Amino acid sequence: MIRNLIFDWSGTLADDLPSVLCAVNGMLRAAGRDELTRVEFQARFRLPYTEFFEEILPGTPLERLQQLYLEHFPHASEGVPLLPHAAEFIRYAAATGRRMVVLSSAPAQHVEAQAAALGVKDAFEVMRCGVIDKRDEIHSLLAGLDMRPEETAFIGDMRHDIDAGKAAGVLSIATCTGYESAETLLKSEPDLLVRDLSRLPALLGGWNVKEAAFPIATVGALILNGAGEMLLIRTHKWSHRWGIPGGKIKRGENCEEALVREIIEETALTLRDIEFVMVQDCIEPPEFQRSAHFLLLNYIAHCAESAPSVVLNEEAQEFQWLPLAEALKTDLNIPTRILIDECIHRGLVS
Repeated sequence: MIRNLIFDWSGTLADDLPSVLCAVNGMLRAAGRDELTRVEFQARFRLPYTEFFEEILPGTPLERLQQLYLEHFPHASEGVPLLPHAAEFIRYAAATGRRMVVLSSAPAQHVEAQAAALGVKDAFEVMRCGVIDKRDEIHSLLAGLDMRPEETAFIGDMRHDIDAGKAAGVLSIATCTGYESAETLLKSEPDLLVRDLSRLPALLGGWNVKEAAFPIATVGALILNGAGEMLLIRTHKWSHRWGIPGGKIKRGENCEEALVREIIEETALTLRDIEFVMVQDCIEPPEFQRSAHFLLLNYIAHCAESAPSVVLNEEAQEFQWLPLAEALKTDLNIPTRILIDECIHRGLVS
């Protein structure tokens, strides 16, 4: 049974080809070279991308190529939609208990910003991006996540993805939604070739999966500063309501390790005096961006910094430090209000 899914990003889940072509043509213009049409680009582009750029911009150092690419790429999170059926397949994979990761050659800042803007970033356990040769990287990815090759599939839109899957002994699935045609993909002999992702649920056993619909374990903390004010963040994931920072527990982490990591990633704050408060069984929360069942492990903690400086990642839009009375007047999401009420009842905040 396939329990783990490794996805390429560009051309497999996201339609970023127009933006990539724009960046490449910007690089060519800067070098005084002729631009490529879409047809010419698709005929010549290949992975590892270092081989492609050695052909069109020979002798340019890798660091300079990466710098030029970032300079000419349109805004990372704008104009890049999910491909047809991608969102539905991600929901299917999550509902049937599959672990999902991304293995991509695209820059991490682009993939993560696009995934966040499209509302799918939290579906993935890991996003391993900026990879030059996936044939090498996939081995460490599988080992690091304790994924058995015989229980894993790699889904991609280029021969390099198929070759990487074969190198690791995983099921290789090619989709005809991206950078290479069916005829080209067949040259690498994928285990499966599909027109798009719509057929994959049936090929992977449909919805009749014993491990289906397990709750997702998450951690979050009500964080207090030296003045006793609490940190609230606003995020699109919770219908733009105010709440606490936090996220999913990764395989191999204990709960406090996950909490410390998530808070650093989402706010750049370090924690002290961490205290467990409660578990909330959060089934189909109406405010959340998609159908979900969470087990929310809630904590209270203090900032380790005497003058805390919050730096939000792309998952949140704004933050504020508020005393208890003011916090209770804000448009809080339901789980955060429940946590604050429990902290009041136990005398943990005042």
